[in-house]
Amino acid sequence: MTDWAVIAQHIASATGQPFAPTAAARPVGGGCINDAVILTAGERSYFVKTNAAARHTMFEAEAAGLAELAAAGALRVPAPVCWGQTATRNFLVLERLELGGPTRGATAGRQLAELHRSGSATFGWSRDNFIGATPQSNTPSHDWAAFWRDQRLGFQLELAARNGYARGLQDAGEQLRCDLDAVLTHRPQPALLHGDLWGGNLGWLPDGAPVIFDPAVYYGDREADLAMTELFGGFGADFYAAYREAWPLDPGYTVRKTLYNLYHILNHLNLFGSGYLGQARGMIDRLLAEVR
Repeated sequence: MTDWAVIAQHIASATGQPFAPTAAARPVGGGCINDAVILTAGERSYFVKTNAAARHTMFEAEAAGLAELAAAGALRVPAPVCWGQTATRNFLVLERLELGGPTRGATAGRQLAELHRSGSATFGWSRDNFIGATPQSNTPSHDWAAFWRDQRLGFQLELAARNGYARGLQDAGEQLRCDLDAVLTHRPQPALLHGDLWGGNLGWLPDGAPVIFDPAVYYGDREADLAMTELFGGFGADFYAAYREAWPLDPGYTVRKTLYNLYHILNHLNLFGSGYLGQARGMIDRLLAEVR
């Protein structure tokens, strides 16, 4: 039995309706971690992500993250249908949403602020997950600075050392970890975060409603999500104005933005190579200059 036939059986079981694909799986682009296709049977179609069989927890964690975001009722996400394994691949089947509608940045900004008002007693989450293909630790903590020091910066710096990026990066990174309390001087409340909110993970339905997907969910400082939106081009002035109108940011965000985005640049260094090394070192140096 082919992989697609196995996946079709899972769809039928999950939906309670027969699902026999009437066309070949149609590859779609947009990601660098997983492969994706549209699987169609008659008028029904689903978005299917696949990856190597060894990544057996990645899609389970993603489905749980989408469910957590959906439960907040603030921003639309594609609904998980089912997930599992074939003989050779892991897969995640999602509701297929037609994207490409008009951009309404102000709506997205207001709805993101609403999402961030969904809180928790602790930082972290009930399970670990992934940021891209990198494991992401979410052990609950009451101390935001300690959480960021150990489970975000510390984790990525240790991974960078294993990948051969030692000496200068490690020395500067450890100094920043020691000085982190001087950077994180505010006291955020745990907010529900998408966790990987760049422009490629935001889309628009035909009526202009925003949709977010491919999450790396946890509860943390809401500014970490805002910072990520600015890392690769930004979401537009109307988005940020609407967010700040709904929920103004605390003083010092500009410095913390660099700290929070350092996590993602270190992750890109670990995933994609030394092209991100200079950017990571520069960000660390700028942060250290703020506290010296």
